[in-house]
Amino acid sequence: MFTGIVEEVGVVAKISDKAMTVQASKITADLKLGDSIAVNGACLTAIDFSRSEFSVDMSPETMRRTSLGQLSAGGPVNLERALLASDRMGGHIVQGHVDGTGRVMSTRQEGDSIIFRIRVPKRLYRYIVEKGFVAVDGISLTVVKRGASSFTLAVIPYTLDNTNLASLSVGDRVNLEADILAKYVESLLDR
Repeated sequence: MFTGIVEEVGVVAKISDKAMTVQASKITADLKLGDSIAVNGACLTAIDFSRSEFSVDMSPETMRRTSLGQLSAGGPVNLERALLASDRMGGHIVQGHVDGTGRVMSTRQEGDSIIFRIRVPKRLYRYIVEKGFVAVDGISLTVVKRGASSFTLAVIPYTLDNTNLASLSVGDRVNLEADILAKYVESLLDR
């Protein structure tokens, strides 16, 4: 389990359709083999590491469901270690189980913030709630407004400076994870 609070922006060193190596320093300090790491919001398992990088395997399901396949060497990725029971919950409950991908439709300045408009797949739209949570590339964010097929986010300068959001362009795919509580409520009501 994660919180959606990015600890470090790493850099993709190598990537294939089966594995990825990421350069990082903060999260590798106490890393152990088999630890879970959220990479752009996808929970992956550390299979090898050193003080300056770690490697993960990626299954075909991970490649189908996430935007990780569009990454290339040199690209930034959001990183978060799994939550410890003693940690504060600064974001929201994020499992690292990406529900699907959205697309950046537009960005615009509003005061000190950047407003991102993200197109959401139809099957995930029902989980997007104004002032509710959504994880975008693993970042815990609050939905500002829900549109007909999209939602907007107001990203403050700190978040822009400490995540990969500043590197996104219109048309880029992003990983989306809806609030787990909404999915459980829906499942219980369907019964």
